[in-house]
Amino acid sequence: MSREHRVTVEGRTIRSPRLTLRPWVLEDAEAALAVYGEADVARWLSPAMERVDGVDRMRSLIGTWLGEDLEPPQGRWAVELSGTGELVGGVAVLPLPPQGEDLEVAWQLAPHAWGHGYAAEAGHAVAHHAFASGVDELFAVVRTQNGRGAATAQRVGMEWVGETEKYYDLRLQVFRLRKGELDVPIAPQRG
Repeated sequence: MSREHRVTVEGRTIRSPRLTLRPWVLEDAEAALAVYGEADVARWLSPAMERVDGVDRMRSLIGTWLGEDLEPPQGRWAVELSGTGELVGGVAVLPLPPQGEDLEVAWQLAPHAWGHGYAAEAGHAVAHHAFASGVDELFAVVRTQNGRGAATAQRVGMEWVGETEKYYDLRLQVFRLRKGELDVPIAPQRG
């Protein structure tokens, strides 16, 4: 069975073999702080997002996310382990600055959840959702020093296409995934 058939969408919830991607709720603040409050996570998010310094600030940030007017398939999802319901991170499909013409897949996991393939599985699941909704291509942008992020983009199935300073005024590696390339085996890439 291909991965495609193992990704299901029920309303705003996306399910993959091991994960449930669901809308954020304010009650997620404490668990989310274990992701967005961690220096090892936040260092790769700046300037798009700074490290969150407390539960109240995390709750406020989730409230801001809930109020965003994003056109589907854009959105932000909490990433839970399906077997336990433990919140281990977040994944998003968002317009990239400055013009918002390109859509970015972004993932963040709590450090204790690293190394299990959850980020790639979550990225893969939202890619299926985006492509089923009519999107033709998605991007991931990764700081040049973030080898873990680059490797995750490749495991999602993305192809390294170069470096740019177009987004966030930073030198970033750019990875792209086109609709027809999803679930197609690719050769090992740069990195």
